[in-house]
Amino acid sequence: MSYGYLPRFSLGRRNLTKVNAVITTIDDVISRWDINAIEELPDYMKICFLGLYNTCADLCKSYLVEARWYHSGHTPTQEEYLDNASVSISSPLIVMHIKFSTSITSTEEILQWFEEFENIVHHAALIFRLADDLATSSEEMERGDISKSIQCYMHESGATEDEARRYIKNLIMKTWKKLNKERASAKSQLLWEFIEYAMDIVRMAQFMYGKGDGYGRPNVIKSHVLSLLFNPIQGI
Repeated sequence: MSYGYLPRFSLGRRNLTKVNAVITTIDDVISRWDINAIEELPDYMKICFLGLYNTCADLCKSYLVEARWYHSGHTPTQEEYLDNASVSISSPLIVMHIKFSTSITSTEEILQWFEEFENIVHHAALIFRLADDLATSSEEMERGDISKSIQCYMHESGATEDEARRYIKNLIMKTWKKLNKERASAKSQLLWEFIEYAMDIVRMAQFMYGKGDGYGRPNVIKSHVLSLLFNPIQGI
């Protein structure tokens, strides 16, 4: 089952497009703003800012943690980095909206959902973050950014970059096994379907970042998009 192609999930896809637009805006612009300077903005911009900030509060907080690390020159431990980066990668927010777009019915169900699916959300977010770091960390460091998982591991263990990259790839494989174990032990159709949604996000992330920064540099995956949407299948 894939969340991406089922017609009955068209509303969910539209909602996720809006969520991703908000995430991209915050990642590129809002996280650099000083929340205390909001009074200097005109009223219409205050409304927009607060709408973005309050909708994605945890995401904003994780960006601010990274900003403090950057300005203080702090290199976090790998564990410290991943605890925060598994939020800043934004997939927990995306997965939450997937749930809200499917079968959510009550506040009680929301609270129960957060408890039951916490591990699944974390595993998916971790793979997403590590795949992103493998593809983008070198360029981001050159532009001036905080240390990513690769650099944190190098700093903490004394490993070379090649050794650190192998370690991160191995960590991705180990986390995939945990996600697959959750899928195999799912006791309900709802749980199984949700794990499939989380896996789809991870598959997308590894596709997007498998050959470079497919999000920041769309040309990296342009040929795949053309093949999917426009180029005819040969022999048919």
